[in-house]
Amino acid sequence: MTSKNQPISGNDLARFSGPNTFMRLPFSNELHKLDVAILGIPMDIGTSWRSGTRFGPKQVRSESAMIRPYNLQTGAAPFDSLQMADVGDLAINTFSLSDSLRIIQESYDAILNYDAVPVAIGGDHSITLPILRAMAKRHGPVALVHVDAHADVNDEMFGERETHGTVFRRAHDEGLIQSAKTYQIGLRGTGYSAEDFTEAANWGFQQFLAPELWGRDLSGLGAEVRRDIGDAPVYVTYDIDSLDPAYAPGTGTPEIGGLTTPQALQLIRALRGINVVGCDLVEVSPPYDTSGNTALTAANILYELLCILPGVTYR
Repeated sequence: MTSKNQPISGNDLARFSGPNTFMRLPFSNELHKLDVAILGIPMDIGTSWRSGTRFGPKQVRSESAMIRPYNLQTGAAPFDSLQMADVGDLAINTFSLSDSLRIIQESYDAILNYDAVPVAIGGDHSITLPILRAMAKRHGPVALVHVDAHADVNDEMFGERETHGTVFRRAHDEGLIQSAKTYQIGLRGTGYSAEDFTEAANWGFQQFLAPELWGRDLSGLGAEVRRDIGDAPVYVTYDIDSLDPAYAPGTGTPEIGGLTTPQALQLIRALRGINVVGCDLVEVSPPYDTSGNTALTAANILYELLCILPGVTYR
């Protein structure tokens, strides 16, 4: 049996040293040998308010050095069963959003020629559209779990149709996602019109507004989503601004009244069993994250997503 890559132990090498890979996993570009490819997409040219998410992948990786390989709450042992590595950052065009989206899609087309599940560290939320385009070419329209303060279903922003606020309208229009199996969780705040959320609901999107979730254990909601999705291939996109700014202030478009970190864990853990074909964590902006807490939280959410990937063993 081929041995699996393991994060460097903090008892072998101090956590403040070593490679700046996710959880200090090995770096590899041999996609044919991997079950899971973790990559950074350091981009913020698709954002509309505060910039800085181009620094997200580096900071999330740095904070991930604190995380140990075994999930003592759930029993998940992701590194014992799946071969994972950090494949580095995509070389986006920092001066061109349209070219960067092309680069992302072509990079994902290449990654998906192999069997590795891609796990992306953003970057602003515009990265998800080209990822979904590549996913749909490989898997057909996917089910979608979208955790976010914002629905991101604007038709355009400043005349542009591909931005971090238009992702899921484009995905719906292009048939990249199964609208009846699209779940938007944590929505809240103010809007450009009274129909900002309701229009997408009319497409079939199932929306769970944050005020409806205040004080609730989200394990039940996660179980309902898991049951409804069934065996469909599913993409999970997690915007860190779904969390209340008290937990995750380092983001580009913060909204008060959000989810808590325990709710984030409850939701993800309850999704165990869905057929995840890819996922991302987006919108971490280190310049607004003076304590490092937002990136630390993001790193742990990514770890929890690794723990629910198909094939993970439990101890």
